[in-house]
Amino acid sequence: MTTQTLPHRVGRTSDVPSYLHHPQFEAPNAKKLFGSHELLATNVDYDSKYMPDEVTRDHAKRMHYAAFRSATARTRSDRNRWLTIYFELRTRIVLGNRKLIYRAVQQRTAMQNYTDDLIGDSYVVLIQVVAAFNPWLNVRFSTYAFTCLVRALTRTSRRFAADRLSRSLSFDSLPDGEPRSRATAEPSFSSGALQLDEFLREDHPLLSDREKSIIARRFCLNEGSEGATLEEVGRAVGLSKERVRQVQATAIEKLRQALSMDGQ
Repeated sequence: MTTQTLPHRVGRTSDVPSYLHHPQFEAPNAKKLFGSHELLATNVDYDSKYMPDEVTRDHAKRMHYAAFRSATARTRSDRNRWLTIYFELRTRIVLGNRKLIYRAVQQRTAMQNYTDDLIGDSYVVLIQVVAAFNPWLNVRFSTYAFTCLVRALTRTSRRFAADRLSRSLSFDSLPDGEPRSRATAEPSFSSGALQLDEFLREDHPLLSDREKSIIARRFCLNEGSEGATLEEVGRAVGLSKERVRQVQATAIEKLRQALSMDGQ
């Protein structure tokens, strides 16, 4: 039956990572099909281009076979030898497809201040993607990996926004609700430091136009501007000081809830 030819996942042990076990691994010619000694003896430089999908797929099959051989080895030296091959193949796939990381990170234009952190985190994600990829399925590795990277970066950016929001907004410690001056305050809202620009766009439905205007005026969201007082904002938008305070509190609660849910 067809199901007998499909690989199945074998869980990680204390010494060997998880891998996909294919029935061909048990065949007499398995070592000839999936052995990697000659392959790894050849140096390949993918600095100027991506590792072709068929090459990535071939490396991945051999990688899973190496993990299988390590898991079933009878001696420690044999197990370590195959485990070394596994990691060498995995590293080749990661380096051969690392340009996917830069493509994904470049899309996070609002987080340019954190490019190095994003790239570092993305390498970890790419390693996990390589280990999880099933080379026997009709799925391009580049498509699968890029989708996983974008999703991971989206979660990271939301977490950054939530973390910085919680550190920056110390409203509870301000009895009169007034933002402190830039000279004495901890970092406040900033379009460069926080990813709140998404919620303040004209077409974003979370906040009303009035709430967006008040938050932007109150917490220095415009570069080069100082946070305005409740009274100053009230004069600008035609509301009383107390009403501005109420609208501000409602908007902040919406933002906190939104960022909290996104960070989960």
